[in-house]
Amino acid sequence: MPRPAACLFDLDGLLLDTEPLHARAWRDAALSFGSHLDPARLVALRGRRRHDCADQVLAWIEADGHRCEGRDALLAVRQPIAERLLAQAPAMAGAEGLVRSCHRLGVPMALATSSSRSAVELKAAPHPWLELISTRVHGDDGELGAGKPAPDVFLLAAARLGVEPTACWAFEDSPAGALAAAAAGCRVHVLLSEATQNAAFPIGSILLESLEDVVL
Repeated sequence: MPRPAACLFDLDGLLLDTEPLHARAWRDAALSFGSHLDPARLVALRGRRRHDCADQVLAWIEADGHRCEGRDALLAVRQPIAERLLAQAPAMAGAEGLVRSCHRLGVPMALATSSSRSAVELKAAPHPWLELISTRVHGDDGELGAGKPAPDVFLLAAARLGVEPTACWAFEDSPAGALAAAAAGCRVHVLLSEATQNAAFPIGSILLESLEDVVL
């Protein structure tokens, strides 16, 4: 297999082990309004932008017969929980090694994340190796159109690197992210977890048990 023109990386659940922390924050916030987020609902939130997740959780709260006074009220509960948890999120196994290998081999890299710039800074602070990925598209990027599962984040990341998205390898862990990468035309690599073992991913996705399995 030829080496990629660039590698486009998701962050949450792919490079950093944040997904259980995000899930806990959304679960606790929804519970404060009387709604229960089961595992299927929590998986459905993976990979999406914060405001998109909040809108979905609000819809579930309403469907469950409870009430929350809008997105701001939900996020006012959720954000302090998330920030406390995410500040110490560990790296995923093999993540640092893969990023350093790309850097050593001269493979261009970009971060293609649904997280806001401030959230990325919070989570990345204990991991200086993430500074090797200097090209970044954040969920609140002014040039970004729709969030995942739309392809915009990967198309913009590839454009900023000056490469064709079809020549890129995209690394994801969520169904929404994998759909976005596939729609952009990337070669999709999916890091599986216990929560997503039975999830549906785009046909042709390369399923990984660990980032240590990636060969450039």
